[in-house]
Amino acid sequence: MKSNLFLILALVSIIALPSCVSKKKFVDLQGQKSKTDLALEEAMQRIKDLQSGRTADNERLNSTLRNKEAELAREKARAETLSEQMGALNTTNQKLLDNMAANQVTSAAEAKSIQASLEKINKQSGQIDKLNRVIRVKDSTNVALVYNLKKSLENLNDEDIDVEVKGTKVFVSISDKLLFQSGQADIGARAGEVLSKVARVVKDNQDLEVTIEGHTDNVPISSAKFPDNWALSGARAQAVAKMLTTNYGVAPGRLSAAARGEFSPKADNSTPEGRAMNRRTEIILTPKLDQFFKLLEAPDTIREN
Repeated sequence: MKSNLFLILALVSIIALPSCVSKKKFVDLQGQKSKTDLALEEAMQRIKDLQSGRTADNERLNSTLRNKEAELAREKARAETLSEQMGALNTTNQKLLDNMAANQVTSAAEAKSIQASLEKINKQSGQIDKLNRVIRVKDSTNVALVYNLKKSLENLNDEDIDVEVKGTKVFVSISDKLLFQSGQADIGARAGEVLSKVARVVKDNQDLEVTIEGHTDNVPISSAKFPDNWALSGARAQAVAKMLTTNYGVAPGRLSAAARGEFSPKADNSTPEGRAMNRRTEIILTPKLDQFFKLLEAPDTIREN
């Protein structure tokens, strides 16, 4: 009986073995099919992308072509218009020449007068060119001057010093708190820090004229020494001029001092901030413009004949 049981088990194993092998192959084939389907799907998507890109490229090329055709049409129309204008001008010029020849308009005296007028126009053009060159030199000088001043003063408080160009002049505006005590014209210890650097730039540029203006706010002052803001601003301007000459070697003949009081405000006196901006001393640097003003003289007018 045991032998029969053994035989039955052996037969079952033999029958089951092909079934297992067939199932594994089936799974492998399914995996291969999935990979094939995925690859096919990716290939189809790439084809769609290429078709889409090709369509976009075609649209761009067509748009560019249409634009070029429109541009060519415009240029052609412009060329035709210019050609017509040239033809009309040539016709007009020929008629003028014919009239001049027929009527002998251009006599020797008239030709000489026209020549003289042209020479004067050329002379005026030359003077204008010279004037433009001088203006460019002046502008370059001011730019270099501002750069040197700002470079020299860059380590000081920007709120207390301002350098700017107005017209043909360079203004160095210094807050009163860097130079003076309130209501006084005696220069403080910090002033040398600023004035020494300004003096160096002034001495390096001998073609500068220097004006020092004192400015105040509109708050009235009345003391035994200064009866009003005008007197205070004048004393402060003179004190700065004296320090530039005495302490820092600026030639006195290059300096002038002026009192402006509260009459040339830089900001609104109705606020504390505005009044603080108005309490200042301005050192005004002006390039010598003798040549500039000489060129501004009106040239001889053209006489009419």
